[in-house]
Amino acid sequence: MSDAKEPRKINLADAIREKLAQKKQQSGASQQGGFQGGPTKTLKSQNTKKPNNQRRRTGGS
Repeated sequence: MSDAKEPRKINLADAIREKLAQKKQQSGASQQGGFQGGPTKTLKSQNTKKPNNQRRRTGGS
């Protein structure tokens, strides 16, 4: 009878897997608000990125 009150022991890997599964279910079920709720941002190419010339302008080392 003491089993019901005492939490069962699971290893860390199993606990992490369960948390990941819960997160996936929640994110799949509801895509509203939150940090990643909006539309995805398109990535820009590093080749077309404007360089930062602040060090050259200010004479930094």
